[in-house]
Amino acid sequence: MINCIFEDDGKALLRHVCVDVLVVKNDELLLVKRANKLLEGDKWGLAGGFVDRDETAKQAVEREVFEETGYRVENIKLLTIRDNPDRPHEDRQNIAFVFFCEAKEKEGEPDSESTEQKWFSFDKIPEENIVAFDHYENIKLYLEYKKENFNIPILK
Repeated sequence: MINCIFEDDGKALLRHVCVDVLVVKNDELLLVKRANKLLEGDKWGLAGGFVDRDETAKQAVEREVFEETGYRVENIKLLTIRDNPDRPHEDRQNIAFVFFCEAKEKEGEPDSESTEQKWFSFDKIPEENIVAFDHYENIKLYLEYKKENFNIPILK
C-alpha cells in the first residue's frame, strides 16, 4: 500500500498500478521465469511490473517487456483490468492492467528480474501451479478472447 497525505490533510492508503503483458508471436506466448529474489520466484509469468510515476500504461508495457525480455513490441491492446484487492500470492494490493501485444525484433538483453525467457505454444503452457500470481487466468482469458472474439477490454 502507498501512504498518501493530500492537500486537505486527508490520508489514504492507495494501491499500486502495474501492467501484465502477454507477448505473442507466431501463435506462441513469451513467458519469463521470475528470479528467486522476487515474489513468486522460480515460477513462469508474464512480463510486466509497476507503472512509473511519469509514464503511461502503454509506455510501461513497452519498457517492462524490453527490460525483462529484450523485445520491442507493437499492436498493444488492453485485455482486462485485475482490481481484486486480494489477488493471489501478492504481498501488496495491485491493480493490474493486462495487455497483449506482438513481439517485434529482439534488441536487448533481459535484466536480472528473470532467469529465463521462453516461447510456449499455447497448447503447451506450463501448469497453473508453476505460473505466478493470476497470470494463468490472464492466459486463459486471452485464449477465450481469441476463440470468441468478444469486445475488449473485459471489465468484471
